[in-house]
Amino acid sequence: MVRIWFNHWFSTAYNIMSLIKQDNPDFYIIGSNENRLSVLSTICDEWYVEPAVKGNDYVDFCLDFCRDHSVNVFMPRREMLSISRRKADFEAAGVKVMVDDYEIVDILNYKDKAYRELVRRGVSTIPEYHIVTNLAGFEEAYEDLSKKYREVCIKFVHDEGGKSYRLIDNSRRGYAALFKKQNTRMTYDAIHEALSERDEFSPLMVMPNLSGDEVSVDCLNTASGLIMIPRIKNTTRVERLCFNEDILLKTRELFNAVKLECPCNIQFKYLDGVPYFLEVNTRMSGGVQMACLASGVNIPSIAVNKLIGIEKEWKICMDDRAVSHVEIPVIL
Repeated sequence: MVRIWFNHWFSTAYNIMSLIKQDNPDFYIIGSNENRLSVLSTICDEWYVEPAVKGNDYVDFCLDFCRDHSVNVFMPRREMLSISRRKADFEAAGVKVMVDDYEIVDILNYKDKAYRELVRRGVSTIPEYHIVTNLAGFEEAYEDLSKKYREVCIKFVHDEGGKSYRLIDNSRRGYAALFKKQNTRMTYDAIHEALSERDEFSPLMVMPNLSGDEVSVDCLNTASGLIMIPRIKNTTRVERLCFNEDILLKTRELFNAVKLECPCNIQFKYLDGVPYFLEVNTRMSGGVQMACLASGVNIPSIAVNKLIGIEKEWKICMDDRAVSHVEIPVIL
């Protein structure tokens, strides 16, 4: 029996676990979370509450947990970077860890490091950008980019899920602004005022706003080829598979540069017909289940089996398909 442990994941891991069990009903899934009432507890074969510790103390907890519960495969989410740094410790304990080597994970988890390194490795269509840490830097970056591009946006270098993304929209002022949804748009003056509260702030990326389609590519490198499942995302729950040749070429280009072996998600965004690289998430995406359903390829199952030395066959359905999802109630 293969015993798989998911540590503190977001709730969409429910779908990843379901996909693994779908193809491998004999695999045994252990879950843990700081939140005792996490929905993940309803699908796991065993469930535990995690201690509130961080960094190396948390990695030590993970090592002990793997030994105590005879874990064969560890699929980390919390402290993934720290765990990747000590992946050899887990392997010495007989545990396969679904995370790439620390050297590349560390680079790809920080946008400034990732952009610099990918440019050095020859990856094209990296968007123009400035990294700033003070108000003067922000002012200069905005002045430069606003002369060249219709729209400018910002986001912190270390971000997840685009929480810090803001489009600079100077029409968001006055009486008319009361009739506009205040979502991720802010005026230059509002951002300037917010940043002025700090002499120095966390590294902030200032770049042109890529206003075209956003494409999320769920990927896994296998012995029989590179799985690439691109989805066009928008503000609704409906996404569409889009096997555009330019996206597939850019995805292969990135894989040739970084040689990732674990599941990942690569994001692109179009501007004036050109797909620009946004970021790589060195883990499965929150929407991987939609890519799997629409394409007929079970990435979580293939990835777990690959880690334990079993190569599963796969074939992508490349039909033009729309896919969505619904929420269902679950008793905890």
